[in-house]
Amino acid sequence: MSLQVELQDLYNGFTKKVPPEVLNLMLDTTRRLVDSGIAEKSLKVGEKAPDFNLPNPKGESVNLHSLLEKGPVVLNFYRGGWCPYCNLELNAYQKHLQDIEGLGASLVAISPETPDNSLSTSEKNDLKFAVLSDQGNQTANKFGLVFQLPSELHELYLKFGINIPKSNGDDSWEIPMPGTYVIDKDGTVQYAYANADYTKRAEPEEVIAKLQEIS
Repeated sequence: MSLQVELQDLYNGFTKKVPPEVLNLMLDTTRRLVDSGIAEKSLKVGEKAPDFNLPNPKGESVNLHSLLEKGPVVLNFYRGGWCPYCNLELNAYQKHLQDIEGLGASLVAISPETPDNSLSTSEKNDLKFAVLSDQGNQTANKFGLVFQLPSELHELYLKFGINIPKSNGDDSWEIPMPGTYVIDKDGTVQYAYANADYTKRAEPEEVIAKLQEIS
């Protein structure tokens, strides 16, 4: 089963549970974000990926350029462990981790969550790849992925039990669009996927195909 089929099944189940006015509000805010053109302004194939130094849950700093010395890097920006679509995505990439590493690449997931919350996400999903904390979205901003969650969704998210300020350690309500990148050893982006619709994600098979192409 493809990741997108799993995501669609999750979405279909969600739409059956929530009141129409809630669903319409969420659809409207997603539509406005799509229409803003933010995805089209994000980092593109052929551009150089900005370097970063980000902590893993153990507090150890992970540097992109150091990873690239070993081989290509797959970067996956996700909204947070509170997002069920993100957890599906992370699990899908975990299932393909052996294929990715078998092509000499590293897999790294990045969110604005605090290191403690990143650890919870990693443990909950039993992830065997690096999960990094980009507090303040400084790295995601360099990739052109960051937006502020509309104020009309703040109360709704809190009712769902999603406290983004607590997860991220700040009150900005800023999160990244889901984004996936394959970065070659020289730092050039060879594959770029960013979507303002958070129910859509890059298929692991597409990423693996690009890795096979550049390896």
